[in-house]
Formats: sequence, structure tokens, C-alpha cells
Amino acid sequence: MEHTYAVIMAGGVGSRFWPASRAESPKQLLDLTGSGRTMIAATLDRLQPDIPPERVIVVTGRITADAVARALPEVPRENILAEPKGRNTAPCIGWAALHVKRKDPRGVMAVMPSDHLVGNKAAFAGAVRTAVEAAREGHLVTFGVRPDRPETGFGYIEMKRGEGGVRQVKRFVEKPDLETAKKYVADKNFVWNSGMFFFTAERILAEIERQMPELSRGLSKIDQGIAAGDEQAVLSEVFPALPAQSIDYGVMEGAIKIACVPVDFAWNDLGSWSAAYEMWEKDEDGNAVEADAVLVDSKGLLVRAPKGKMVALVGVENLVVVDTGDSLLVCRRDRAQDVKKVVDELKDKGRKDLL
Repeated sequence: MEHTYAVIMAGGVGSRFWPASRAESPKQLLDLTGSGRTMIAATLDRLQPDIPPERVIVVTGRITADAVARALPEVPRENILAEPKGRNTAPCIGWAALHVKRKDPRGVMAVMPSDHLVGNKAAFAGAVRTAVEAAREGHLVTFGVRPDRPETGFGYIEMKRGEGGVRQVKRFVEKPDLETAKKYVADKNFVWNSGMFFFTAERILAEIERQMPELSRGLSKIDQGIAAGDEQAVLSEVFPALPAQSIDYGVMEGAIKIACVPVDFAWNDLGSWSAAYEMWEKDEDGNAVEADAVLVDSKGLLVRAPKGKMVALVGVENLVVVDTGDSLLVCRRDRAQDVKKVVDELKDKGRKDLL
């Protein structure tokens, strides 16, 4: 796909995957599916061969830039952009757009989170081609995953009525309650918001200028720094002060000419240990185990521990048990979203050694 660039967003920490996910080894640098590949490497894999590594840009944090480079040796080191401070996805995508536009004024961006699970590579590749063509026509495009269950942990997109591989977007919808989610699943015009986006660099920068003028002014200063060969100094000064806003809220929800490509391939944003549990192989008692373990009268467990440590569990059900050597997490599987609260408590206690 000529003039197409992938932008992989890899700036998050993945605090719901504590204690495995830490600041210097966030979840995108972990194998959370048992595939033997890190999440970010799997993201790069599925883009090949349509978007070669030299047309892949990764945006991450300064603390993880070297680790990302080691995880993705195929990607040129100059294509790994290191944010001095995380400011959410709108600044991340805007900065990447500056680089894409300088490399290729006609460049189309395929924006991918680094930590999602996608099944059926062939179907994914076909959907990418469809979305890229729509982006070339001036649309801001997103993938909408057809829901197979009433999920309350995802945002939704309502598409306008119609047929075909590209549908117009009526509105973006926040994470619903269970009863509302059931209605969305029954209505075939609702799809999950995948967080994958497609647009030309020129178009997204124009939308940022229209809807987020403060961010646009900051990006303009960074662009001047790139032109002057002084990007890092300008970046250190300007980037931390940019508005911390997501591309969904800051741009997509208020944009014009928005399109959605509805897709049917398996997808999961792997937002917590309970989501990882769904992906792992399980024994006859529904236990997903990545450890040397003895489980007696126990069901529905996710167990992960380092080699050389025996884990024994007796008479328990539906738990997450994760041991990393210096930390042990035990929680109910249906409370896995709340692991983030543990990270917040550790921050309050100043336990940087465990973050």
C-alpha cells in the first residue's frame, strides 16, 4: 500500500496488569497471550507485508524507547519517537502526523494501539486496505468490531443505516450499562470502538487545528523544531504542556466526514487480567495456568508465576493469582479492573520500586 504508514501507539503502562506490567516493562512489552511474542511485536507482525517496517512509526515514552527498539529490531531507530511525558492519544497522533507528513505529504496513517489482540490476519489486512482507501478520499476512518456479547467495558459507535464495507458514523457512545449494551448488540448498527484509526496526516492535522487549537499551536512549534534540527529541545519544552486529551474526545467525536469499517475478526483490547484469562488455554476446570502449579478443587483461575516457584491453591474459584517475585497479586477475576487502584495506592505511598 503505497503512501501508507503505520503509527503504533506504545506509551501506556497498562496498570491493570500490575504486577507484571511496570513503567520500564509495560504490558505492550509482555507476552500476555502465551503466543511467545510480545504484544507490540504481534502488532507489527499483523501489518506485514502491506506496511513494511521502514514505514512504521512507534510513539512511546523516553523510559521505554530503548526497550521498544530491542523488541522491534526491524523498525529503524529514528522511527521510534519518545515522548518526554505521556499526554494521551491526541498529542501522540498529532506528533506522529508531523513526521508522516514530512516523509510523504500524501501519507495515510494507520494508527494502531500496541497492546490489542486481533485474530484472522487475512481479514484484518483486507479491512486495513478498505479503510486506507476511504482515508485517501478524505474520511477519518475507524474500525468498528461487530459485538458478540453485551460488553460494558468498551465504547460503541452507532453507524448510519446502510450497507457496504464503509459506513458513515452517526455518533460515538460511551461505555454503557449492561441493559443498554444488550440493546446495542441487538441493533446491528452498533459496533465496538476498536481504537484503530485511519486518515491522511494532512487531514488529521487540519482537524486538530479546527477542534484543538491549543494542541495545534504546540505541534506547530514542534514542527518548527524539526525543521531547524532542534526537535528534542523544543519537544522537551512544549510537549509536557500540551493538552492531555484522547483523539476520540478531542477530534473524532466532533469531526466531519467520519467513516467506519465494520469488521468481524476476533478482537480484544486486553484491558485487564480477566480479558487475558479469556484468551489463554484452559484445563478441564477452566484454569488458565502459566506456572508450576498444583490446583486442588479449584476452578476458573488465572495463575502466573516465575519459573522455580511452586504455586498451590486449594478450594478456590475465579481468582487471578500473579506472582512476579517481588510482588503478589490475588484478586477476584470479576474485580480485575480494580487492579489499577492498587497502582494508585502504591503511587500514594511513594513505592516507585514497585511501579
